[in-house]
Amino acid sequence: MINKKISPKGRSVRVTFELPSEAASETVAVAGDFNEWSTDNDTMTLDEKRGVWKTAISFKPGVRHEFRYLLDGRIWRNDDDADGFAPNPYSGDNSVLAL
Repeated sequence: MINKKISPKGRSVRVTFELPSEAASETVAVAGDFNEWSTDNDTMTLDEKRGVWKTAISFKPGVRHEFRYLLDGRIWRNDDDADGFAPNPYSGDNSVLAL
């Protein structure tokens, strides 16, 4: 799930990324063009009470980003709730986030 919240003055968009807890057993990272596809910068934390992996990142409005999730350090996954999908050079697609 992707939830977008625009700041009161419209200068940033806070995006909350969530995946069900059963998506991964150990780690989840959000990697994309906004963090140079790093799997170390935007890791998700497990909210056991809600049963979700979760993180929030702030972006500038009016920008388009591509991203994917890395589950347990080995499985790439897209977000079904993404604003769209774009082909990547690895014979797959990336999730698209339009802000």
